[in-house]
Amino acid sequence: MPIVVDIDVMLAKRKMSVGDLAERVGITPANLAVLKNGRAKAVRFTTLAALCDVLECQPGDLLRWETGGVDAG
Repeated sequence: MPIVVDIDVMLAKRKMSVGDLAERVGITPANLAVLKNGRAKAVRFTTLAALCDVLECQPGDLLRWETGGVDAG
């Protein structure tokens, strides 16, 4: 997948746990793990906005595009 999720980078910068972030955003730790590990097929803008609000960052701090990573399926 050409979209890379850098939530773990922001978690480290903010010294926050996955569980704390999930609670503050209002999603389950399991769903946050799916997103964090790049296994999500989509993310709601409301979830992205909540992540940015809690982590005090921009969407581009959490998501980036890498060339050459397109899946063949």
